[in-house]
Amino acid sequence: MESRRSPPPEDPCRCDVAVVGGGIVGLALARELLLRRPGASVCVLEREQEIAAHQTSHNSGVIHAGIYYKPGSLKARLCVQGAREMYEYCERHGIAAERCGKLILAVDRSELPRLAELESRGRANGVSGLRMLDRGGIQEIEPHARGVAALHSPATGVVDFAEVARALAADITASGGTVLTGCAVNGVRSGTRSLELVHSRGCTSAGHAVFCAGAWADRLAVAAGADPDPRIVPFRGSYLRLRPGRRELVRSLIYPVPDPSLPFLGVHLTRTIAGEVLVGPTAMMAAARRPGLGAREQARELAATLSWPGTRRMLAGNWRAGAMELRHAARRAWFVDAAARYVPELRPSDVQRAFAGVRAQAVGRDGALVDDFVLSATDRALHVRNAPSPAATASLAIARIIADEAGGAWGLPPAPPRATSPQDG
Repeated sequence: MESRRSPPPEDPCRCDVAVVGGGIVGLALARELLLRRPGASVCVLEREQEIAAHQTSHNSGVIHAGIYYKPGSLKARLCVQGAREMYEYCERHGIAAERCGKLILAVDRSELPRLAELESRGRANGVSGLRMLDRGGIQEIEPHARGVAALHSPATGVVDFAEVARALAADITASGGTVLTGCAVNGVRSGTRSLELVHSRGCTSAGHAVFCAGAWADRLAVAAGADPDPRIVPFRGSYLRLRPGRRELVRSLIYPVPDPSLPFLGVHLTRTIAGEVLVGPTAMMAAARRPGLGAREQARELAATLSWPGTRRMLAGNWRAGAMELRHAARRAWFVDAAARYVPELRPSDVQRAFAGVRAQAVGRDGALVDDFVLSATDRALHVRNAPSPAATASLAIARIIADEAGGAWGLPPAPPRATSPQDG
């Protein structure tokens, strides 16, 4: 999408703040900045021809309740708060969002201590309605699921995050902001009073900039003068969907007890807001940061990823998990077997291909998979270096944190008390 206020491609655009990246976090931030400072000129620059083209629209659409995260951590607070605000935002804007609930399922007794720890974390984080279920309780909620115990989270829900992103973009343009698509930023020049953002439609001169660039976050941060650590390593997540006649196998959301050593939640079954049931995702390192590149470009991207010492250390330290992901990618039946641990009636013939997306995962020089939100600053700019799940759930809350950080870093006066706007409900 593109605002009517968009200048012709050959003309430079000047603004107070440029937000680089038209995913849900970048759009939520631009909206937040306009709510805080009505009348400011805010411009969103998105590299693709439409907003929300990558992670925002290529996920299972789950509104996470806040169970997994360490009590007291920023992730825990932002997820719980962000989920509440996401439901409220969807209600105000007429966007379908359903609290369908989730089971985190232990299939054998060895997983019970980790399941109990998740319950403890969730309660400490203020997640409402949590309860532990035995086999009979599991059957009442998910008749086709099997396990020795489960943690039930009725507050977990689903939404179409791409639809939320479109509503945020509409809020931005209604408040006088601009959303420009087809603007792949490939250069950053720092001036005495502004930043020059060189992109595929020309150049944007901005007083300040916030980079919410997802898979390109590290490259743009380095271009602006930031440390190369951490580096983005792309992971490809593929989903299957149940055939229409087999959707009754899953009523809500069924998740495994996660491996605490990895920032991924494992293969799960998710009923979407559209009524489909997804199976996935895989989590295999990808050759490139975006799909659709030719073989030569993919080879160049892969070489760049492997040149980062952290990538090689990550692969060496997680080779067992990597081998399992290769197994899932190599044969659909093995992928389905992973989900059939929780729903034994599931067969390879019950599924068909759905979609795949690329997740931007920050990896440190030491090989550690970064599992928290990471911000860094350069001259007149802030960089969102890592925005892992639950970034979509928490996007409205994350936007406030980034806006607070921007105000402090740039010496801006405190935001005035916010008046309720037509877009804000």
